[in-house]
Amino acid sequence: MNTQEDLIGHLSELRKRLIVVAMSFLVAMCGGLYASPHILRYIKSGSTAEAVEWNVFSFTDGLFIYLRCAFLFAILFVLPVLLYQLWAFVRPGLTSREAKGTLAYVPVSFLLFLTGISFSYFLIFPMMMQFMMEMNHNIGAVETYGIDRYFSFMFSIVFPLGVAFEMPLVMLFLTRLGLLNPERLASTRKYAYVGLAIVGACISPPDFVSHLSVTVPLLVLFEISAFLSRRFAKRMSATPSPT
Repeated sequence: MNTQEDLIGHLSELRKRLIVVAMSFLVAMCGGLYASPHILRYIKSGSTAEAVEWNVFSFTDGLFIYLRCAFLFAILFVLPVLLYQLWAFVRPGLTSREAKGTLAYVPVSFLLFLTGISFSYFLIFPMMMQFMMEMNHNIGAVETYGIDRYFSFMFSIVFPLGVAFEMPLVMLFLTRLGLLNPERLASTRKYAYVGLAIVGACISPPDFVSHLSVTVPLLVLFEISAFLSRRFAKRMSATPSPT
């Protein structure tokens, strides 16, 4: 009976947390609808977009880009709220030390995501756009870019790399759970390299320079994550377990 009551209580608590996240998303979405024109004008004024005329090929292209920009804005700013609510939900099952340590994951995760987005937007995306435009010029093509394709291409590069920058936090979390250790990292390194190279090839255009510009940061990020994971594992093993 107690188990059933506990389950009902956990589900009720989870529902409350999800309601908070949903309400935060609605508020952020309203903010995104207001900010979208300013964001789109900022992107249009950037050096990458200056040479590109944004064309629309259907009446709904502008509307969909407007809504997509607002949606992504809302996702970005609701991420810390979601992470905090997840932490608050599992907080009763953690010790005070574990709770303090895991709470730091919330702002760090948000900062890593912003760093990944900034890195890919200001460095990787312009490089890839330049390569694609040069290829079109080389074959004598007349460039007519649709706004929908422009943003689809940008989002397909920027957001995967933003998620990829969460790698250090994910590996630290897996180490804390005991699912990752230095021995396992050493044995899976070559497979991780192959996997990251494949991911880099899927994100970047099929030229060597663009492929390296994506894959090398991913590999460096993996090595930094592995280093932090090893340090954390050693610190955990050196810390006596509470009796």
